[in-house]
Amino acid sequence: MSHWLEMFVQWTARLGLNYSFVLDAYQRGSMVDGALTTIALCACTIVGSLLAGVSLAAMLTSGKPWLAKPARVFIEVTRNTPTLVQLYCAFLVLNMLLTQAVGAANPLTPFAWVVIVISLHKGAFHAEALRAGIEAVPAVTMEAASSLAFSSRQLLWNVQLPLAVRFALPSLINNLIDLVKMTAVASAIAVGDITYASIMIWTQSDNVLELMILLLTFFGLLSFIVNCAGRALETRLRMPGYGH
Repeated sequence: MSHWLEMFVQWTARLGLNYSFVLDAYQRGSMVDGALTTIALCACTIVGSLLAGVSLAAMLTSGKPWLAKPARVFIEVTRNTPTLVQLYCAFLVLNMLLTQAVGAANPLTPFAWVVIVISLHKGAFHAEALRAGIEAVPAVTMEAASSLAFSSRQLLWNVQLPLAVRFALPSLINNLIDLVKMTAVASAIAVGDITYASIMIWTQSDNVLELMILLLTFFGLLSFIVNCAGRALETRLRMPGYGH
């Protein structure tokens, strides 16, 4: 392994790039741990944002003002304010108040705050995509389901939502790709993701260019994987008579 790393460092040196930090076990380990943390953030926030999106979409289309109005207010506030500002407000204000209330028993780590904030932020965008999908379900389909004496909840979960997901899938995948890139804000509150690890290295080694190339490549690869998975899911869930 070390032999291949040495060859990589020598090859990039000919291009004028300094990747010698990969030969240092501590810095290399820091980057690997950061990459794994970023992947964990992506996995957790993808699940969390989809759950938040489904919940908000259900509230928006419930037909009950006491559910729809709070959901609409939350969505408008969330999607019209920067994610970084939301993260600072959550971690520096809400987390401080929670710590004052429960002391050292505060269960929410910086990692958890990042997952919560990004999940809710992208959940607002998911909700709008799903709402559009729900409203795109043909009226004749709803009439047929209603004739089976389905309740409102059964209509949502058994008819509207499965079709809405198919209609909204391109938008949802686009949101998830944006979510992957958004996890880089975790470094703002010292979560040890790959961005934070890179910052720690370039402050000592002065190799910003090399690490930025590495970051761009890493996030580009993660986004590409999500995109490919989304395309495959679109193909798998495509129904005759809808779309292509």
